[in-house]
Amino acid sequence: MDSFSSATTIPFAFHGAKDDITMQISLIWTQIKAPLIVPLLRISVFLCLIMSVMMVIERVYMGIIITLVKLFGRKPEKRYKWEPIKDDIELGNSCYPMVLVQIPMYNEREVYQLSIGAACGLSWPSDRIIIQVLDDSTDPIIKELVQVECQRWANKGVNIKYEVRDNRNGYKAGALKEGMKHSYVKQCDFVAIFDADFQPESNFLWRTVPFLVHNPELALIQARWKFVNADECLMTRMQEMSLDYHFTVEQEVGSSTYAFFGFNGTAGVWRISAMNEAGGWKDRTTVEDMDLAVRASLKGWKFLYLSNLQVKNELPSTFKAYRYQQHRWSCGPANLFRKMVMEIIKNKKVTLWKKIHVIYNFFFVRKVVAHINTFMFYCIILPATVLVPEIVVPKWGAVYIPSIITLLNAVGTPRSLHLLVFWILFENVMSLHRTKATIVGLLETSRVNEWIVTEKLGDALKVKAGTKALKKPRFRIEDRIHLLELGVGMYLFFIGCYDVMFGKNHFFIFLFIQAFAFFIMAFGYVGTFIPNS
Repeated sequence: MDSFSSATTIPFAFHGAKDDITMQISLIWTQIKAPLIVPLLRISVFLCLIMSVMMVIERVYMGIIITLVKLFGRKPEKRYKWEPIKDDIELGNSCYPMVLVQIPMYNEREVYQLSIGAACGLSWPSDRIIIQVLDDSTDPIIKELVQVECQRWANKGVNIKYEVRDNRNGYKAGALKEGMKHSYVKQCDFVAIFDADFQPESNFLWRTVPFLVHNPELALIQARWKFVNADECLMTRMQEMSLDYHFTVEQEVGSSTYAFFGFNGTAGVWRISAMNEAGGWKDRTTVEDMDLAVRASLKGWKFLYLSNLQVKNELPSTFKAYRYQQHRWSCGPANLFRKMVMEIIKNKKVTLWKKIHVIYNFFFVRKVVAHINTFMFYCIILPATVLVPEIVVPKWGAVYIPSIITLLNAVGTPRSLHLLVFWILFENVMSLHRTKATIVGLLETSRVNEWIVTEKLGDALKVKAGTKALKKPRFRIEDRIHLLELGVGMYLFFIGCYDVMFGKNHFFIFLFIQAFAFFIMAFGYVGTFIPNS
């Protein structure tokens, strides 16, 4: 009898303890909710709504400008002088400017042949072009392969230089800076830069160099990127949507209005004298290309973007590679903003409107506000209002503004309109990494100068689909799970469950889908989750 009574009291004791814990949590929540949580959430919602308004105004403004540019046909040939460089019987090929073509690379086993072959195939007088391969490879086998490939083209009569250095200081910026120190560079007027996965068409120089020759105020000609593996999987389609907006709208608007935009680091041609006047390459941030562009702009130089000139390249096809790339692309601009904001304000060579454009539009709204607001508002604060019904978010801030921003972004890639929902989820998840990287850049913490080269596949893309099924699946916890994504996913899932049970704001469908997206990213399945046929 005693044993029976003790056995029956244990469950009651357990439930009693459980009820006590629940009551304690409820009591603590009640005590801190009104004096702390509610005011904090109200301030956060107010700040996020202000940032949302800043973002939508900037997007609508750019939408209006790009519409006017298209309607009035403001083509580069109408804004700047362009005509083919004519042969001169007396001067011969010396009437053509000397062009240096730089290809920085680091252990690029899959793409080194493609990039070197494309550069050596550029159409230009053979005695007026120098191909410079800047090899920072640490793998001796790859290093030898690149050297042999350069020698092969040299044997065909191509003026190609294979350059190495004994360290990797400054990463890409250090390699480019070292490459400009060679004596033969002094005879060059312009330098074209192509990353290892970029393959320019043979007429690239004929379409870009004449702009620089006939317009001495121009420092940079930037071409558009064309993605050869955009249809590989859902993740590459999402990347294409984000980058197409950048190239279709942001770069075009910057070029058409202020003659300024951020150099994309590749697929561009620089006037060497402009580079030297701006101070050359610096390795103080991970966005050495943007750094050089801002400094050259502050010297009064103008830039031109050619949207109809496309250069083939490759998107990161694994989530891990894409995450590292986004860290660099988000941390670097924020850190550069921190370093240069006062220099931009004090500059006397550019107009006030150009300063406002660079500080407010180019840096603050696009590189800081956009990342922080997307994550904090849509992934943290808005879901938190489920737990605090006293907080009411206006419909224009929760629905209308995000819808307008999303639709304006879709202009860049009309063929992917049906993927907008997936793009929203993808961008919200990536906003976590971008926000973290932005804060790292602004505060200049330990990871501020982290540089991991984006993995490229090159020819392996052609056989990837056939070999993927033959590979043994590997499940390594440290490689497959990202704890921050997992944590945010669990947070959203918990709030979604709470919304279902208590019917607070009826966000539960959105919250569950959002949580699911974070879980997919956390386990690293986004690259292969929905392959495209």
